[in-house]
Amino acid sequence: MQANFKILDTTIRDGSYAINFNFTASDTAIISKKLEEAGIPYIEIGHGVGFNGSEKHGKALETDEAYLKATAEVLSTSKFGMFCIPGIARLSDIDMAADYDMGFVRVGTDVNKVESSEAFIDKAKSKGMLVAANFMKSYSLSPKEFAQKVKVSESYGADTVYVVDSAGGMFPKDVRAYYEAIREVTDISLGFHGHNNLMLGNANTLEAVECGYNIVDTSLQGMGRSAGNACTETLVAALIKLGYDLDYDYRALLDIGQTYIMPLYSSNGRHPLDITAGFADFHTSYMRMIHRYSAKYSVDPILLMQEITKIDKVSIKESDLDKLASELEKEENLYIGKFNFSRYFGEEQG
Repeated sequence: MQANFKILDTTIRDGSYAINFNFTASDTAIISKKLEEAGIPYIEIGHGVGFNGSEKHGKALETDEAYLKATAEVLSTSKFGMFCIPGIARLSDIDMAADYDMGFVRVGTDVNKVESSEAFIDKAKSKGMLVAANFMKSYSLSPKEFAQKVKVSESYGADTVYVVDSAGGMFPKDVRAYYEAIREVTDISLGFHGHNNLMLGNANTLEAVECGYNIVDTSLQGMGRSAGNACTETLVAALIKLGYDLDYDYRALLDIGQTYIMPLYSSNGRHPLDITAGFADFHTSYMRMIHRYSAKYSVDPILLMQEITKIDKVSIKESDLDKLASELEKEENLYIGKFNFSRYFGEEQG
């Protein structure tokens, strides 16, 4: 069966959340080269938040330029890229990346803030980069509403638009519904980025492939923010078993994951807060606020997560959370000591 899609491996970028952004430039070069040798065509590097992330949301071990330089020196066939969130990233970051012949950039905005991406898309296109518009928290718009936003990004010049399951709460039927709604209005290239909070990251990504999405994101060992992403190794195994003719070296991917990622990253069971994030469509970048107000009002953080997303799934306001927590005060026993909140405190978007 012909494979009409490509894999974008985001281990080094999204996976950096899981190790407090502690990939070295050497790690980046080694893993990127190994991924290229295994046939992966797109490799995302850098801080989990993207350009200039160290200035805003947890300092990475190296600079953006160090990551760019290390990768540019070792890759010859695969394209490498970085994430870019307007308001955190600067247009000058695109200029710097172009100096290292970066092949693609992904401009990430909340799905209701797509207009903030225009200048970054324009700048990256002027530098000859492939540009993906990543619609974070895609699930907060209906498929038909989402499709109209896709048209906006297309008008800005984006090459690909991504459906992004930021909270890991989507189901395969949702992945298909967004695809079908988009295809009613445009034939633009589509990508899918899933998270694994309900353990559906791989199932949703397989559905994206079956639907006809053009690019799907994975990471070695499923390493990523919160509960992680679709797992590169298991997704490729499943696709081969389904009969897809892939250009990826499955055994090499297994070796890369075991040799370079497993020693850095271990999953110690399924975290209750990750599961609740998927259940409630809650983006874990707001977990610090949940910690603060669940403690202030003695409210179960799981209950607070579930209730706040009934108000807003995109931009949670402290005033709303404060009011809600005060209304729920002592309605549930607080077991805040059971939960490791600190693992989330470096998170932001993505």
